[in-house]
Amino acid sequence: MGNFREPLWRRWARWWRHRWQADGAAQRAVPPDMADRLRQRVAASERRHSGEICLCVEGSLPERYLWRIGRDASLPEVVRTRALAWFGKLRVWDTDHNNGVLIYLLLAERRIDIVADRGIARLVPPEHWQAVVDRLALRLRQGDVEGGLTEALEEVSALLVQHYPLAEGQANPNELTDQVRVV
Repeated sequence: MGNFREPLWRRWARWWRHRWQADGAAQRAVPPDMADRLRQRVAASERRHSGEICLCVEGSLPERYLWRIGRDASLPEVVRTRALAWFGKLRVWDTDHNNGVLIYLLLAERRIDIVADRGIARLVPPEHWQAVVDRLALRLRQGDVEGGLTEALEEVSALLVQHYPLAEGQANPNELTDQVRVV
């Protein structure tokens, strides 16, 4: 890794922001009624393809990730590492067709990442995933969390329908929970 030295004052400011965000920020951004509507949208999406979509909204990073920023890794690297950790923890990688997709939001840093399993990642170029992230980020900056997540879900769903459609009468066994992970 490169030299990521960040001024100490900036690291402390980041630490305080994450500690402040830790108390219910994700629950405020995605309250239970919104989480339920998003869960229903994920379930409806998965009736049209064989993929699995997971949503994870996290208020702040655990300290072991936080202190790496500006010390031995850049912010994008740390956010990607955390998204990959959730990808593994939620078992998004563990689908029959390797076509799971995680949409990850880190509120304290206003960062978004999409992690696609190898089956769907082979078929969709990274630029397309980045375009989905950019559109979601725009909606979030406008304060439209539910609209942004819904749009991202629809775009990911369209990709899964395109590449992993269900045959007539075929059902998706729902290998992963449709619940939005709000932490």
